[in-house]
Amino acid sequence: MSTTSNRWVAGHVAALPRSGIRDFFELVAKMKGQDVISLGVGEPDFVTPWHVRKAAITALEEGKTYYTSNLGMPELRRAVATYVTEHFGVNYRPEDQIIITVGVSEALDLAFRAFCNPGDKVMYHQPCYVSYHPSISLVHAEGVAVPTYAKDNFALTAEALRAAWVPGCKILMLNLPCNPTGGTCDRTQLEAIAAFCREKDLLVLSDEIYSELTFDGTHTSIASLPGMQDRTIFLHGFSKAFAMTGWRIGYACGPEVLIDAMMKVHQYSMMCASIIAQEAALEALNNGWDDVCEMRDQYHRRRDLIVRRFNEIGLTCHSPRGSFYAFPSTQGIGMTEKEFAIGLLKEQKVAVIPGTAFGVNGTGHVRACFATGYEQLVIACDRMEKFVQGAKK
Repeated sequence: MSTTSNRWVAGHVAALPRSGIRDFFELVAKMKGQDVISLGVGEPDFVTPWHVRKAAITALEEGKTYYTSNLGMPELRRAVATYVTEHFGVNYRPEDQIIITVGVSEALDLAFRAFCNPGDKVMYHQPCYVSYHPSISLVHAEGVAVPTYAKDNFALTAEALRAAWVPGCKILMLNLPCNPTGGTCDRTQLEAIAAFCREKDLLVLSDEIYSELTFDGTHTSIASLPGMQDRTIFLHGFSKAFAMTGWRIGYACGPEVLIDAMMKVHQYSMMCASIIAQEAALEALNNGWDDVCEMRDQYHRRRDLIVRRFNEIGLTCHSPRGSFYAFPSTQGIGMTEKEFAIGLLKEQKVAVIPGTAFGVNGTGHVRACFATGYEQLVIACDRMEKFVQGAKK
């Protein structure tokens, strides 16, 4: 098709930047077959547990190939309600306060489309997941980045929110624990953030997809704090802790009026999540907690290894309290984060992501995903040590 066809592309879409992750992985793809160890893709290396896969196979064999309710299978919504009460201390009615979505990504998109008017402002902490700011732009809202810093272990603070706030802010987008930093907030920090949200009358979209992968302390959902359930959309799913990325299954919980608004968008776009994925998710919730704990223990062991090695190598790195990402600094190596990532890939065949892919506050850092085998991580760290030693000469 001729490049003149660009005249038909909507302006706000044409203005979207390409994902920094995708740009970098085009380089990785060119090195196929060269023994590259990837610490780039944010995906568990574990296969979805067999009993979950078997539930999906059984559903297919039983001919469960039809639409479900727009909100999702009633039995899955009941299981979600039980799970969220037990693990997060928040009660939601399955009949009208929970919607099953095509991953947390769709849930987030539904929320932005349901709640944002053109020109509304959405606060989000940065570095952040690559889709947050573009998703805000796609609904003609304005993003207000709130910086987080390595000196604070990349925890969001109420002080930073107050400094960044401007009139017109309507929503706060939270991701705790955070991709790409692994940063999170303890209960005291979260209470201060909640007080700020009540003061400024902010709606909170809380993406807690990594919450089960909390290694230090206890995860607290902002929805569980006093006065917050009525102003919070709790976003969660199965991709990370349950190793179900390709199933594309998630959910949102919140006040019935807000969930109904999200359902209106969902019914005219996606209709419903795949019934096969919903059957698998139901099995995961009912019988998958032991799998989650086993995988979390493995991630914890890997975190301890990679953080220790990074600091020994000279890549200053805080210990992420959650997720499966480390976010070491490259500032002592004498090169930018992009130069570091490209050089490491070309010279030592290890792939990490430049921190600027996650916003300007990622400058001077790279993201390393430790959702890969322990032995592979050891080799990757050895290669990184060689690269850093060579760069310092």
